[in-house]
Amino acid sequence: MTIDVVVLAAGQGSRMKSQLPKVLHPIAGKPMLAHVLDSAKAVQADAMHVVIGHGAEKVKTAFADEENLTWALQAEQKGTGHAVMMALDSLAAEGTTLILYGDVPLTQPSTLKELIALANDQQLGLLTVNMADSTGYGRIVRDAEHKVTAIVEHKDANEAQLEIKEVNTGILAVPTAKLHQWLPTLSNDNAQGEYYLTDIIAMAVANGLTVETLQPANEQETYGVNNRQQQAELERWYQAQQVNNLMANGVTILDPARLDIRLGDNKNTGLTVGNDVVIDVNVIIEGQVILGDGVEVGPNCIIKNSTLAAGTKVEAFSHIEDAQVAESCVIGPYARLRPGAELADGAKVGNFCEVKKSQIGAGAKVNHLTYIGDASIGAGSNIGAGTITCNYDGVNKFKTEIGENAFIGSNTSLVAPINVGANATVAAGSTITKDVAAEELAVARSKQRNISGWQRPVKTEK
Repeated sequence: MTIDVVVLAAGQGSRMKSQLPKVLHPIAGKPMLAHVLDSAKAVQADAMHVVIGHGAEKVKTAFADEENLTWALQAEQKGTGHAVMMALDSLAAEGTTLILYGDVPLTQPSTLKELIALANDQQLGLLTVNMADSTGYGRIVRDAEHKVTAIVEHKDANEAQLEIKEVNTGILAVPTAKLHQWLPTLSNDNAQGEYYLTDIIAMAVANGLTVETLQPANEQETYGVNNRQQQAELERWYQAQQVNNLMANGVTILDPARLDIRLGDNKNTGLTVGNDVVIDVNVIIEGQVILGDGVEVGPNCIIKNSTLAAGTKVEAFSHIEDAQVAESCVIGPYARLRPGAELADGAKVGNFCEVKKSQIGAGAKVNHLTYIGDASIGAGSNIGAGTITCNYDGVNKFKTEIGENAFIGSNTSLVAPINVGANATVAAGSTITKDVAAEELAVARSKQRNISGWQRPVKTEK
């Protein structure tokens, strides 16, 4: 059976008060439309069709690399039925069409699979939800046998229908052949002068088809985003689900309300955790992150697209991005690992240190106020406070090589390209511009002079 997915994403989203098209606003760091397309892929859709209107070019640009995707333009917004008409020519002749919304991002694939299974040549699948306050929603009208007969929009509903609590989510699975038959016959004779997609429910009933309904496990799966408040509400619900899953897998989260899992731009995203992981407050995890057994993440840290192996401890206020950290390392507090940082077992990167595109060997220490860029540091080496690898001449980057068990004194500048051999020592305060051989001592600083009888300047009266 061919499965087509049509995503309606043409709305302006004026209540968002933004130049960004509404469907590009993020939930968990990923555009809402991306969430919807991921769900479409999860149900193994044969083709995905996105109906765009306001900000069409921005939306297309944001998904330029997306495969198996066709675009349909709704130049004038004349209702949901009109929107689906714009994609009608691209749909298969037979099979099932699943209709989704670009601003309803968190419908679960499991729910959509159940919905698709309800649809066949003689039956539609309709996702509904019961709401205590159904204001603004289309009501599900049923007959005496509890069979669905129609959906009545709020503005067109009579007093009895306004009391109905079961409402339409807009998400439905329809025999594609019937869509080809019904959509061209839609009328806009209603309170809003629009072509309602919901009118096909009455058409289905008139044609002798059954409308089967399904309700999701959580009503938040059906929530749309029309303003910043709704966006924030859905964000918090999403984060709560992620945190609950982590705790169910044994992760200690010191405050479930103060951890954010953000998906980022990568195709493969998510957090993978080992046993006995501990995460303190105000931590942000973004992209694809792996935390091994016993990893501890201190408060106010950001970890993005990185792997931290077993036993590693990240102290407070550290920022780790595109880094690979081996077992039993210590990072921070206030450390920054930039893309390309690689730490071997037992390495330490401490207070106010920055490491970029460099390898820190097993047991090596970079503990205080130091910048390591485009460098390789051998196992067991000690890098003193205030050391800088001078890797950039304003145009090109150059490499610093430091052998095993080297000792680099505090306040040292290593002007790359340079090689410091194994067991070498560099005296504190040196500016090193030439290679240092293994086991040598390098001293590159001016000679100290102590001047007797020195008088400090005194402030003169003005």
